[in-house]
Amino acid sequence: MEWLEIKIWLISTTGLDRDALHIYCALVIQLFCALFFRRRLGSIWPWIAVLIIATINEYLDYQRVGTSEASILLFQAEAYRDMWNTMLLPTILTLIARFWPWWMVKKPEEKKTSRFDKLWSEPGR
Repeated sequence: MEWLEIKIWLISTTGLDRDALHIYCALVIQLFCALFFRRRLGSIWPWIAVLIIATINEYLDYQRVGTSEASILLFQAEAYRDMWNTMLLPTILTLIARFWPWWMVKKPEEKKTSRFDKLWSEPGR
C-alpha cells in the first residue's frame, strides 16, 4: 500500500478532510511522543517529532508531483498550507506549556495573608 492510498483510506474511514487530518494527527503525534519519550509538552522534542513527520509527509507527497510548472506551484501552495495546519497547534501547545504552564493546570495561588496582615491593611488604620 502506498502512502497516498493510506491517506485516502484515512480520509474515507474518518470522514475528515485533509486539513483536519493534518491538525488531529499533529496533536496525536505530539502527545504520543511526549508520553512515549517521557517529555513534557513544553519540551521542544515532541514538537520536533511533529515537524520531522510533517516534513516526511510533504516529501512523500512531492514524489507524485509532475514536472509541469502548474503542478509544482499547486504542490507548493498545498505544502505551505499543510505545514501551517500541522504545526500551528503543536507550536501553541509547546509555547503555553513552556512559558505559561498554569494556563493548563491551575491558577497560581495568591499570597496567603494572616489575620495580622488583614488588620493592618484595613483602611483608616
